[in-house]
Amino acid sequence: MKKPKLRHQYAALPYRWDQQGARVLLVTSLQTRRWIIPKGWPEKDALPHELAAREAYEEAGIKGPIDTRPFGVYHYEKTIRPKKVQRCRVDVFLMQVEHELDAWPERGRRERAWVSPGEAALMVGDGGLVELLLRFASMAAGAEPPPSKQVAE
Repeated sequence: MKKPKLRHQYAALPYRWDQQGARVLLVTSLQTRRWIIPKGWPEKDALPHELAAREAYEEAGIKGPIDTRPFGVYHYEKTIRPKKVQRCRVDVFLMQVEHELDAWPERGRRERAWVSPGEAALMVGDGGLVELLLRFASMAAGAEPPPSKQVAE
């Protein structure tokens, strides 16, 4: 059986800090209702980090500065339809959430949840995303909010 072609996606890993430390935002996928991070397919005239920020707005109703360089990468298999799977590489960009909106394009179609990075790692199903969340948890443990260097609005 031939391996399917690898396709790119771009995702935001939204985070904020509260009294309990770092929190990350997860959203549910549209069809399977799994917990994921906002992500989407490449589009013409959009840089990867810009696309990740746009997906975060559309899927989760959040805004804030996003790093221009990926925090990490993970791979997963997306079921397109029964018996059709698409292999995906996801470049993940850290996004510091400054605004959480009450209305956004996919409100009512997705749930969102602020959780600790460790809790998020237990909620998501993609192994590579688990590793990135644990790496973020380790980086954030006992630290002040991390400074964002290469950030775009």
